[in-house]
Amino acid sequence: MSLTDKAITRIRRLIQDGDLPPGSKLPPEQQLGAELGLSRNLMREAVKSLVVARVLEIRRGDGTYVTSLEPGLLLEGLGGAVDLLQGDTVLELTEVRRLFEPVATGLAAARVTEADLAEIERHLDAMREARDDAELLNHHDAAFHRAVVRATRNETLATLLEHISGRTLRARVWRGLVDAEAAGRTIAEHEAIHRALVARDAPLAQAAAMLHVSTTEQWLREHLAGGGSVPLGPAEPSHPTRPSSEEHDALPPRRTAGR
Repeated sequence: MSLTDKAITRIRRLIQDGDLPPGSKLPPEQQLGAELGLSRNLMREAVKSLVVARVLEIRRGDGTYVTSLEPGLLLEGLGGAVDLLQGDTVLELTEVRRLFEPVATGLAAARVTEADLAEIERHLDAMREARDDAELLNHHDAAFHRAVVRATRNETLATLLEHISGRTLRARVWRGLVDAEAAGRTIAEHEAIHRALVARDAPLAQAAAMLHVSTTEQWLREHLAGGGSVPLGPAEPSHPTRPSSEEHDALPPRRTAGR
């Protein structure tokens, strides 16, 4: 370990041992450095690294504080790392999604509230209305699953799935653009998940989600094995977007209602 890494480890140990709980203010830099046997430069480097990791935050004119240490904050960097994955890792992420999402959906069925169900149903209705627009349909598809996972009341699980599933969204949009039957199947699978959630049937909800994710994974495997590709892109945009000019040139004619 470098000296900076050792400094980081010592500060993290103070946090882990409860000497610096979430929201607490660190002692002055010189004092903390003396207590830990660290030079001022090492302290600064360690603090900078822990700020980037969202473990510490610097409040200008006030001092350095331990953050809330909540999962959504500490795991925030995972999304950026996932976005940088190259090659066929979209398939690996789809496999990981298959491991996590069905279990999360079963857990949601046991904890879902009426307000949760209303939000989930709202996105299901929006998917039905957008069945001829693959980008918009998948926008609400992603929102549907986020609402389901939020119903678990498990922030760690929700954060992990958000970053894992987000990277697979481009593949799911692409499937909708090249597979004329995808929209109908996708909506039917989401309807099955919704019915299981309404019934508060955890095993059925888990099975319905497993079928849904496995169907997507099977399509992706066959598509890649047949020489197809999936355009790389960001996770989900803040609002639905159209394909880039390069992607558009490779697309089949746009499907419209009645076709």
